Amino acid sequence: MQPRAILWDWDNTLVDGWAAIAAGLNAAFRAHGLAEWTLEEVRGRVRRSLRETFPEMFGAAWEQARDTFYAEVRARHLAVLTPMPGAAAALAAVAASGLPQGVISNKQGPLLRAEAAHLGWAGHFGCLVGAGDAAADKPDPAPFRMALSALGLPAGPEVWYIGDTALDMQAARAAGCSAVLLGDAAHDGGVARAAPDRSFADGDALAAWLRAGRPG
Repeated sequence: MQPRAILWDWDNTLVDGWAAIAAGLNAAFRAHGLAEWTLEEVRGRVRRSLRETFPEMFGAAWEQARDTFYAEVRARHLAVLTPMPGAAAALAAVAASGLPQGVISNKQGPLLRAEAAHLGWAGHFGCLVGAGDAAADKPDPAPFRMALSALGLPAGPEVWYIGDTALDMQAARAAGCSAVLLGDAAHDGGVARAAPDRSFADGDALAAWLRAGRPG
């Protein structure tokens, strides 16, 4: 299972931006009289995109809640954004291997692209597909089709989608790609629940594997 392209999840795979997400959610909850979530609850519960989950949580008021959420997130997300351990090394190792890479995230597209630019990582990616960019969001295959079209590649097991949750692994398989887990998925039921095709402890482990020449 040698990769010919790498597609990445974003939050909790390459970056830690949970503080901004939690602040945005809790601002929306407060505005609508709902109980707030702790940071750990946010990490454990946030998986699908806002346009799928907010109508379930806020009903007819979901668009107002959306606006409150995004206002809070935009005010702080770049200030609290930090790379995940080994993420920069992994991106550099993929680039050195000559493999095309892109991002498919359930973070809103403009926020995703602003964060990639802020970290100086945008040049690594042939595409940055966020929530709202495709006809449907992950785990639907639509954003994968958009990303692969931008890279000029068909889906297949040699395209790795690297993420941190069981939903990421399900999304990869639904799109016809290999499901690769980064981390132990402790926040999402563990490795066994995620059931990846391959897993790496962190970005440094993936970078070491790539530097060893495995894709060659």
